[in-house]
Amino acid sequence: MSRTLVQPVGQKRLTNVAVVRLRKHGQRFEIACFPNKVLSWRSRVEKDLDEVLQSHTVYTNVSKGVLAKSKDLLRAFATDDLTQICLEILDKGELQVSGKEREAQLSSQFHEVATIVMDKTINPETRRPYTITMIERLLHDVHFAVDPNLTSKEQALKVIKKLTEHFPIKRAPLRVRFTASKSKFASLTEQIEEWNANVISKDESGSQPSVVCEIEPSILRSCEEKLKDVQGRVEVLSVSAHAEGGSSVDQYEKAEESQSVPTVVQTDPVTQIGEAMQKQSISSETGNLGQGQGKQQRRCKECDVLVEDKLYREHCKSGWHKHNYTRHKNGLSPLSQEECLVEMELADSKRDLKDYDF
Repeated sequence: MSRTLVQPVGQKRLTNVAVVRLRKHGQRFEIACFPNKVLSWRSRVEKDLDEVLQSHTVYTNVSKGVLAKSKDLLRAFATDDLTQICLEILDKGELQVSGKEREAQLSSQFHEVATIVMDKTINPETRRPYTITMIERLLHDVHFAVDPNLTSKEQALKVIKKLTEHFPIKRAPLRVRFTASKSKFASLTEQIEEWNANVISKDESGSQPSVVCEIEPSILRSCEEKLKDVQGRVEVLSVSAHAEGGSSVDQYEKAEESQSVPTVVQTDPVTQIGEAMQKQSISSETGNLGQGQGKQQRRCKECDVLVEDKLYREHCKSGWHKHNYTRHKNGLSPLSQEECLVEMELADSKRDLKDYDF
């Protein structure tokens, strides 16, 4: 007697799915969707429902395959049309994502926040924007955590205020054009002086003289209200006015070249970045460690430096100590703070180059 292997053919396993859950009238209803398709549907990128739903079926538990009862669907949704019910759950339900998907979303939003901060801020000394690598490092230094319930712009504006308290960074000014009639132009000029605006150019020819200047973003609303008194108007030319030229790294190179005009010395750009970061005191938290005299000190064997007892804990949290700790485990000698900054910046630069396809 031959034996055959009998397998169930009607069983449909829902394992690699994204579950959307909705609680209504004390009942839990779930639908099974394809991974990474729910957000595309909600952002109106994906418009084919069959590409989003794995099946037009409503469950009470997707992982166990328990279907929702018809009477529960009628009581909760007042209809037995499964497609219509799936659409409501898809739009209003809570998306259950895996740990890797959540991590990818938070990482993407973190990079988006850092990009907004880079666009809206400048170095007050050079009037150049920071690089994205520097901004991300500053966000880690202030222990910034992404909130998925807030937009990236809201979080960027909040973290900019926090960054200005600890680092040499400020909001980029707005470049605007103020226009008024000839009879009111003198009053407009007085108002601009009260606002401490940086005047770029003036055009007093024609019947509508204008002034192009840079103002702080926080006073834009008040400027619009006060211009009504002088019958003027304001036009925003640039929401983020940066100094013309290259990036902040290029500015550091040019500044160092201009300071050493008598003796032209070619130095490594990575060394210039490290020196510029040191001048801006971005890592000032650990800059003065071990300099106290007559105080109890402890020696950090990984960094080979003396640190005050009350500052030892902060030193161990710094990037300098972490980098030297990794070198110590690999049997390498410790680096000074300046050498550590240069090596970390070089590693970040190499990592950024891998993201580009030449």
